[in-house]
Amino acid sequence: MESQELKKELSATLDARRELGSEYEAALVDSFVEKVDTQVRRRLAEERLSAARGPHPGAADSLEGNFGERFGFAIITLVLAIPLSAIGAAQAHLSGLIVAWLGILGVNYVHAAKFRRRHLGERGTDALD
Repeated sequence: MESQELKKELSATLDARRELGSEYEAALVDSFVEKVDTQVRRRLAEERLSAARGPHPGAADSLEGNFGERFGFAIITLVLAIPLSAIGAAQAHLSGLIVAWLGILGVNYVHAAKFRRRHLGERGTDALD
C-alpha cells in the first residue's frame, strides 16, 4: 500500500466515521492504524533486506566504499602487532618474532583478498581484463 493508497484509506475511514457516528470511531481508528502499521513493517522489512544484500550495482566501488573498515582493520592489526611481537620475541627470540609477523601478514592478506574478491565480483569479468 503506497502513500496515495493510505490517503484514500484515511479519507474512507473519515467518511465512514461521519456516516456511522462516533460509536464506531475506536474500531475505525484501530483498523486504519493496523493498515499503517502493516505498511511501516513492510517498508522496514524491505530496507533490512536491501541492507543485507549489500550495495546495489549502482553503488560506489566496494574498495572505495569500505575504506574506513579496511583502514581500521589495518590500524588494529598494527596496534596488536606490538604486544604480539614482544611476546613472540620474548618466548622464542627471532623465530617467535618471525612467526608473529607471518601471522599478522596472513590475517591482513586474507582480509584484503576478501575485499578484492568482492570488488571483482561486483565489476564482473571486465575487471579481469
